[in-house]
Amino acid sequence: MSLYPTASSQNKRIFTVSSLNAQVRLLLENEMGVVWLVGELSNFSAPVSGHWYFTLKDARAQVKCAMFRGNNQRVTFRPANGNQVLVKARLSLYEPRGDYQLIVESMQPEGDGRLQQQFEQLKMQLASEGLFAQSLKQPLPEEPKRVGIITSKTGAALHDILNVLKRRDPGLPIVIYPTIVQGDGAAISIAQAIGRANARQECDVLIVGRGGGSLEDLWAFNEEIVARTIAASQIPIISAVGHEVDVTIADFVADMRAPTPSAAAELVSRDLSAQLQKINQRQQHLRHAMRHYLSGRQSQLVRWQHRLDRQHPQVQLNQQSQRLDELRNRLERAIRKQVADRQQHLHRCEYQLALHTPAQRLEKLSAQLNAQQRRLLDAMDRRLVNARHQLAIATETLDAVSPLATLARGYSITRNDNGQVIRSAAQVKTGDTLKTTLADGDIRSTVTD
Repeated sequence: MSLYPTASSQNKRIFTVSSLNAQVRLLLENEMGVVWLVGELSNFSAPVSGHWYFTLKDARAQVKCAMFRGNNQRVTFRPANGNQVLVKARLSLYEPRGDYQLIVESMQPEGDGRLQQQFEQLKMQLASEGLFAQSLKQPLPEEPKRVGIITSKTGAALHDILNVLKRRDPGLPIVIYPTIVQGDGAAISIAQAIGRANARQECDVLIVGRGGGSLEDLWAFNEEIVARTIAASQIPIISAVGHEVDVTIADFVADMRAPTPSAAAELVSRDLSAQLQKINQRQQHLRHAMRHYLSGRQSQLVRWQHRLDRQHPQVQLNQQSQRLDELRNRLERAIRKQVADRQQHLHRCEYQLALHTPAQRLEKLSAQLNAQQRRLLDAMDRRLVNARHQLAIATETLDAVSPLATLARGYSITRNDNGQVIRSAAQVKTGDTLKTTLADGDIRSTVTD
């Protein structure tokens, strides 16, 4: 049996690197979808493009992230290396390098982010179960006979509710079910108070709430046990938690939401303007229905947005923008290196130029020329002395053999008219004119015999 795969057993499809990376990116984005991730920021970078690039890490691993300008403009704090954050992101792949990365859509500090994430998850869960459905809402009694208040017996909320009820309807009976509204065990205490009120059946409407605070302070009213207890209550419940801007899970489950504890007291108290109260109640129902409707549409919009993001050209543009940032960084590094190299080369040239500067060379050549001139003058002097000495010797030698010197010793030279020297008497004849040269002059004579 062959140990090697045959041609028929091998995958017939052959990928290029780019097509493989594109296929892997689509698999990551389509299969994984949106993820929530907690980690520490590091290598944070914000180039001129406005995009953010960073790494999320924990004690054992890390992952590269990109947050494009359209998303990071909604971040309410300035990220810095070392921050613990919660991010909402989708998995992707940076195709040019084949790097697995996260495309971050939102970012929050870890503490608030975790609570907000739990809030959204429980909200979606309960909404999918129908606990927010308008059909489950119980109408409030038009003229309550007794009102139950579930809150802290020492809190400002109870004081505000009692003041409003005393002012608007002093004769309205009130039952207080004290509970803790913050910290460990608060959610169980609130649920038990609602259970006691339902078991006694002594009130026909309940106000459940507390004063304002942070998301963490109000967290007991976002617990699942409180939400399910409110949904199961046979007595209509008004949620009156915090200020008007505070929204809790209890607000969505309750039969009515009041923006403040004082507003809840106004809803259950009788007033001369009863018709206005009915209108207000209907407005509250409408707002609640609209919030529920808008919440559902928002969830649907988010799903559509995610589908659009996966297919939108902006994804490719973001990839190209990230690639552009990377190339820009590489270009800047290359330019800086080239400038540094050129500067180093310039320094070397300046040093070499300083060593071979024309001034120094001229000075050196001038010194050499002066030395050569001195040597030439010395040589000329020696040559002249030698020439004079040779001339003196030659003069003496010439004087020694000079005819004049011979003439001076008493000798004479005789020539004919042709200038020939007469060395023999046979050279002359009668009538020739001769010229005899003596030391002190010439004598002309004529031959007679």
